[in-house]
Amino acid sequence: MTTTSSSSGLKGSNTFNRSEEGPIFGSCGTNDAGLAQLKILHILDHSLPLHSGYTFRTWSILEDQKRRGWAPVALTSPKHEASWNGPSQQIEEIGGFRFYRTGRSPSGSAPLVVEFQLIRLLANRIEEVAKIEKPALLHAHSPVLNVLAALWAGRRLGISVVYEIRAFWEDAAVDHGTYSADSWKYKMVQSIETWACRRAAQVAVLCNGIKNDLVQRGIPIEKLTVVYNGINPQNFRTLDPDEQFAKSFETGGKKVLGFVGSFYRYEGLDLLVKAFAELCKTRDDLVLLLVGGGEMERELREQVERMSLQSKVVIPGRFPHEDIPRIYSLIDILVYPRYSMRLTELVTPLKPLEAMAMSKALVASDIGGHRELIQNESTGLLFRPGDVSALAETLLRLLDDAGLRGKLARQGNDWVRQNHTWSKTTAVYLNVYKCALAKSKV
Repeated sequence: MTTTSSSSGLKGSNTFNRSEEGPIFGSCGTNDAGLAQLKILHILDHSLPLHSGYTFRTWSILEDQKRRGWAPVALTSPKHEASWNGPSQQIEEIGGFRFYRTGRSPSGSAPLVVEFQLIRLLANRIEEVAKIEKPALLHAHSPVLNVLAALWAGRRLGISVVYEIRAFWEDAAVDHGTYSADSWKYKMVQSIETWACRRAAQVAVLCNGIKNDLVQRGIPIEKLTVVYNGINPQNFRTLDPDEQFAKSFETGGKKVLGFVGSFYRYEGLDLLVKAFAELCKTRDDLVLLLVGGGEMERELREQVERMSLQSKVVIPGRFPHEDIPRIYSLIDILVYPRYSMRLTELVTPLKPLEAMAMSKALVASDIGGHRELIQNESTGLLFRPGDVSALAETLLRLLDDAGLRGKLARQGNDWVRQNHTWSKTTAVYLNVYKCALAKSKV
């Protein structure tokens, strides 16, 4: 990316056989005639050059839409500038895509004032960019502030709005400690989210957990389409262990347990360190590799020091996205010990798909977001969430059974390549956009 300015054989729940969920395309038809060179304005919280799971999903969507002959353009909200410490420009070209910027939102602290200012600024910027780019559709990605701005602008422009929910903003706020699940603000944001879904022409969601929650709120099921996370099979594939990283992390001759991603509190990495400490009481051939960073990094480093695990736990920080497959190559077992909470029960992560594509065995907590991706005993092992002993026992079982590790790795790799490449998971946008465009003509 360059930047310039200006399962077969797998049985179980129907989440493991996408064909059982019904046809990819709904009542709006399968014919893509008339959608050639379709221009879509994607409205985003943030984007590259910032690195996050959000930005990499966005990038994969843009790339696949370009391959289909469409013309995606992106616009970021003021939250991009709030997170980006580099120079700010009105428009950037990144890897052949145009990214328009909104600029920073005025500072403020009064309840709801900051959010309203962001919505107003973003809505005005959507109108400005739409007059330049002349998109056929507005595609607003969560959080909900983005779709409120898009609905405001779309009504004035006469353009239909597609809303894509990757996670509910109110649930993320609970995890971050911004407010509680029984607070008035939580209930208000949830109500606004439901209101926006009713008014958007179509709603795309990350997974079945979010879809089912919206159906319970009364959103018509025919209005909802699941756009699963995916992998690029060229980027994530089986590799021999990388000698340079093995030397740097001192993993040679060791069995490596690992996690790659953001250190959010709900990821349960503190639980993983405790379970690893239990394993180290009887084994001296283990290394725990935690690659990434975030809100839990300082606490994890302190925990490792407090438990005298400095020689066995490696926390090297963040790495460029292109280096991640080489880091995966070192790891024998990927571990995803997420805690059970509303967010993790509803939302599926991306990283287990990457691990499967790299032919890695994995262990994960038995929560809703993981059960959509992982079939216990076939593509991974699930353990009781929040239970240190259960995690340690599951890891020990897998460490002692090379045959099981190999089986999980092979079957996971087959399943993810059959069901979760980006070209397959994003194919459903064709029908989403056809339905949204049809509504704009009514």
